[in-house]
This record gives sequence, structure tokens and C-alpha cells, in this order.
Amino acid sequence: MEKWEYMTRFFEARANKKEIRTFIKEEFDKKPRAFSPEAMIPELNKLGDEGWEIIHMEPVARVGGKEDVLFDGDYRWSNVYFCVLKRRKPGSWLPVASAAAAMQQQTKPESGD
Repeated sequence: MEKWEYMTRFFEARANKKEIRTFIKEEFDKKPRAFSPEAMIPELNKLGDEGWEIIHMEPVARVGGKEDVLFDGDYRWSNVYFCVLKRRKPGSWLPVASAAAAMQQQTKPESGD
């Protein structure tokens, strides 16, 4: 049976590091802006290499000191995104061929009665 583990994170789109600005310029052939969403890609790719997949992403106006999220107020711009990610727990799935073989084994009538 497949089992999943989940992670929630806030990601900030901020092109404030030289390697991030270089990445945006080389990969997208555009001038990196201070809050380019492409700035999140290297970190997201790293998590993808670890098996994590984004299943939900939404911008949030502001994250408070207690990691609470502001929904109203005078904030009209944001570069912060709330994300939910998931990945399979190790050993919690069978390849398709193995699953089919296991199903056949379960439905085979016993012989030798």
C-alpha cells in the first residue's frame, strides 16, 4: 500500500543572491527582478531531487512572527508562497509488475486438495 509523508513550507521569491540572479539570467534569458518567482526554482528542484512534489501552492500576503498568515489588511503585493509537498514513504509501494504478480498469487486457487 502506498503511504505518503507531507511537508508544509513558506517559500520566498527573492533574487538577492548572485547565483540566483545568474540562474534566472541564464535559464530564462531575462533580467532578474528583486522578487522574480523563478528565484524559487533551485530550492524547489533540490526538494524534487529528494522526492518531494508540490501539491498545493498559494501566495500569502504576510507571514507573522508566529508563522501565522495575514489575510486582510493593506498588503497588496507579496513574494511569499505557502506550499504543501508530499513524497512516498520508502518501501510503501510495489512496482506495477510486482503488484500484478501479487494480485495473481492471491486469486490463484490452491491445488492438491
